[in-house]
This record gives sequence, structure tokens and C-alpha cells, in this order.
Amino acid sequence: MNYIHTDENAVYYECGYSNDNCIYLSCGSESYFITDSRYTLDAKQSLKEHSSGTKLIIDFNLSKRVSKLIAKAKIKKIFFDPKEWDYYRIMQIQEQTRLRWIAKISLSQKKRIVKNEEEIALLSKTVRLGAQVFDSFSNSIKQNGIGKSEKELFFMAQSAMSRHGKNALSFDPIVAINANAAKPHAHPTDDRLKHGDLLLFDAGLKYKRYCSDRTRTVRVKDGFTFDNKQKYKSKKIQKAYDAVLKAHDKAISKAKSGMRASQIDAVCRETIDKAGFGKYFIHSTGHGVGLDIHELPVISTRSKIKIKDGMVYTVEPGIYIPDEFGIRIEDMVVMRDGKAEVL
Repeated sequence: MNYIHTDENAVYYECGYSNDNCIYLSCGSESYFITDSRYTLDAKQSLKEHSSGTKLIIDFNLSKRVSKLIAKAKIKKIFFDPKEWDYYRIMQIQEQTRLRWIAKISLSQKKRIVKNEEEIALLSKTVRLGAQVFDSFSNSIKQNGIGKSEKELFFMAQSAMSRHGKNALSFDPIVAINANAAKPHAHPTDDRLKHGDLLLFDAGLKYKRYCSDRTRTVRVKDGFTFDNKQKYKSKKIQKAYDAVLKAHDKAISKAKSGMRASQIDAVCRETIDKAGFGKYFIHSTGHGVGLDIHELPVISTRSKIKIKDGMVYTVEPGIYIPDEFGIRIEDMVVMRDGKAEVL
């Protein structure tokens, strides 16, 4: 199959290297990594280390060089992911060729939806590193986080998750207090943390480009930790928390290879519905994680994907009551021997 990528993670998956100005072309029996001269040494070294067999081509005009390669190979059609490409760049290549472009949504993500053992090991490592940072961040809050604003806590979380610059982040962390936690992707405010407050923390880091993603919701008190055993003074918050935790645990324990992703989502949704909070569960149950923080499979009501061994995804049910509070509990799981295993 002839195909072409510009997305950095899609390119990296193919040849073990990428940068912010490159094209990967699989054309006939050959594959090419085309980039500009700024990356010559880095690309040579990385492609050699990964022994991918990909040929390095340096050119200031990437699109023109791709056109020449396609014309030389005399191919008639090429597969691409339209989410990676803009119309202008396609037209640049098309001007020099008579190529039929065949759109395949999530072309690379579909190829890497089932992780191999090396990828699972990397994901396990990044999850463990992320969990360690959750522990250190809870200690930081106990030592000097009380009285800090969400904006200040956000800065503390960024520094902690990156381990002071050693790791890239999977995404900007979410640090939300009380009512602000009712926004699934809350932005930090000037609200200040007090003893007894509800605190939602969602964060992840990268290890060798592979992402982690984890969420905990806690009651901030002396000796608190980011674990799943939480007690709240409010009966309503406690009831909601227990419903989310039960949905989270059931979705993991009942997941089986061969199920559709929508069936896993249904387990979460039914549990929260029975607790009386169904209308406040406003997003899907989870998503795949790998080189991208959001990959396939999507664990949602409408997803028709069949779950298979080797798939890695999040389980993250939530309840969000506007102007009151929000709760989410999230872990990453891998399917092994037909069952979901928490990473």
C-alpha cells in the first residue's frame, strides 16, 4: 500500500524518528523520510539507530521532492489521513503528479491500535512515573499548597509532572477545586485551596514519546493521598464519588476481549444511571493512549470497535454537577489474556 504521513507521531511510528518539518512516504517497495537541512545529522543518526530501511532525503522543498519520487515510482494512488493534511500542501504535490488521493481517517492510529509488547512496556513505564509524581505532588500540596490558587497549583503540577524539565507532558494538567471541577477540562482560576476542599487532578507525562493519563479526585485534608479511598463530609458528594468509583471498577472488571467498546461504556453509564446521576455523566468512558494522548479505541456509546488483546485505553467515568462539584477517576488499562489489566 502506498501511503504518506506528515503527523509527527505517525511518522515516528513508521521509522523511529520525526521532527516538525518532515514527510514520510511509503512508495512501492521503498520508504523515504524527507526533511530539510536543519535536521540532517539528527535524522541520519536516528534512522540508522532504528535500522528502519527508510531512505533519508534532504531538500528545502519537501512537497516538490515528494512529487518527483511519486512520479519516478509511477504510482497512481496514495492513501493519506485528511486530518494530517491541508489543501494547499496536497495541491503542491498534485501539481506535479496525476495522483489519486484516497482518504483514510486515522490511518496511522488504526495501524497502531493494538500495541506490541515493547509499546506496552513503555506505556507501563510512563504510567508508573506518572503515578510517582502524583504522590510527590500530594506531598507538595500538604507542605505548601493550602492557600494557593488553582493557577499556582497548576504551575506546581506542571513542574512536578515534567520532573523539572526532564519529561515532556502528555497535556496541560487539570487542577480544579470544588465547583470548577464540574468542568471536565477546567482552566485554572484564582480560587484558593482550603482544608476540606474537593480537588480534581488530571495529568500525564511522556516517556520515550509514549503518554500517560491519570485522574484522581480527593478531599484535601491532613495526610490525604491521590488514591481511590476518599471520604467526604457531604453525603451528596460521597454518593457521587462512590458511584464513579463503582462504575470505574466495574468497567475494568467486566471488560473482555471481543466486546464492543460501546459495551464497556454501557457498564459505566448504567452504574451511574442507577445511582441517579446519569445526566451528569457528559463524556465518553475512555480513549486509547499511545504516542498520542487520544488514540483509538474510543470507549463511547457509539463506538463499534471490538476490543482486542494489546489495546491500551483509559477508563474515566465522571459526574459533573454545575456550580457544585465534579468527580472523575481515571486509569489506563491494557487488554491481556482477554481481560483488562490496570497499568
